[in-house]
Amino acid sequence: MQRRLKDYLIISFKGLAMGAADAVPGVSGGTIAFISGIYEELIETISNVNLSLFKTLFSKGIKPFWKQLNGNFILALMSGIIISFVSFMKLAKYLLEFHPILIWSFFFGLIVASIYFVGKQITKWNIAVSIFLIIGAIIAFYISKLPSLDTNESPWFLFIAGAIAICAMILPGISGSFILIILGAYKALSDAIHHIDLKKIMVFSIGALVGLLSFSHLLKWLFKHYHNITLALLTGFIFGSLNKVWPWKKTISWHTNSKGIEKPLLQESISPFSFDGDSQILFAVILMVLGFSTIFILEKLGSKE
Repeated sequence: MQRRLKDYLIISFKGLAMGAADAVPGVSGGTIAFISGIYEELIETISNVNLSLFKTLFSKGIKPFWKQLNGNFILALMSGIIISFVSFMKLAKYLLEFHPILIWSFFFGLIVASIYFVGKQITKWNIAVSIFLIIGAIIAFYISKLPSLDTNESPWFLFIAGAIAICAMILPGISGSFILIILGAYKALSDAIHHIDLKKIMVFSIGALVGLLSFSHLLKWLFKHYHNITLALLTGFIFGSLNKVWPWKKTISWHTNSKGIEKPLLQESISPFSFDGDSQILFAVILMVLGFSTIFILEKLGSKE
């Protein structure tokens, strides 16, 4: 695929959107990739990282290696993801602590639009496709109800957490950051990034790389042999994740972390009219519309390619 500098800048913009989404527990960067039209190319590119790629490097040189790798695409996308993820994670922590209704409203609107745009790519509906749509929704809804574990900072745990979370990050509808929270690794990773703890970041990154290379082959195979069913499952994931990003929550139970600070353990979605406190309905609706519109912009950028 012949691309110009403008095309790679657009890919970097999509990477920025993916990184920002992945930094928020409950939102998937995979959803952004899917809507913006780069998901299958991303999976294809990742799954092509194998021994033959490195044989090309040693036998033919860097230029053929870079072309086979789809290196310009990876560089443009990853630069956007990394810059956005690292910078937005701090902002996300602040917004989730002090303005949770507003940030969840934006992403709720974003995900509602995502359901439509992912679902419309299913070319043929039948019983099997419908069943997998329901299965995907049930799985994502169940994950959204799981309580989080206590923080664990051991190297092996961070490695495994990285491998599991990266699989979620490339699945539309399942949030890698939320998986990190469930596993008890989100705080450890955010602290490592904040304090530039290279050892912990490296261990997590290696785990993520192993998980990414392994899982991408499965996704590539599923898209090749069961395209509509895979799309239905992913659409179900996105639909089921709406419970997690619903802005108005009621805390059912709390837990005390290792520092003696109380944190919500289990929450349930409630009506904004029964919310205990300022429901901020007007601003919430505006941000939902803004999130919804953002998906239309990304989808338009994706369709141009």
